[in-house]
Amino acid sequence: MSTLIKNLLSTRAGYGLSVLRIFVGIIFAAHGSQKLFGWFGGGGLAGTAQWMESIGLAPGYLMALLAGGTEFFAGLALVIGLLARPAALGLSFTLLVAIFSVHIGNGLFMANNGYEFALALLGGTVAVLFEGAGKLSVDAAITK
Repeated sequence: MSTLIKNLLSTRAGYGLSVLRIFVGIIFAAHGSQKLFGWFGGGGLAGTAQWMESIGLAPGYLMALLAGGTEFFAGLALVIGLLARPAALGLSFTLLVAIFSVHIGNGLFMANNGYEFALALLGGTVAVLFEGAGKLSVDAAITK
């Protein structure tokens, strides 16, 4: 196994980070499915694209596809722990865009549509980025 792949898949984390990764992954997969498929009361690609255009993220359809695709597929990757670091990197970037384009002007708290929840999720994705997927992951199984 090449050094790059081994470093990408390796993990220093135990079971605790595995639990965090799974819950964060479920949240992202659900949010991505709202954007892509309209599940769970979401707007689907058309509705999300229109909303993204309205907040200045253009072209809206491409931005909706990128955000929804990253959230959905990287969320699933976190749930199973496969390529968790690249998934966490993509999700961290998506969260930073969400925080600075939507939530930052509303303050911290969710009651005002603030960045509280996005910041908590960012903490989870950055932890996976630094530590790896944890013991209960496909990444850990591959590196054994």
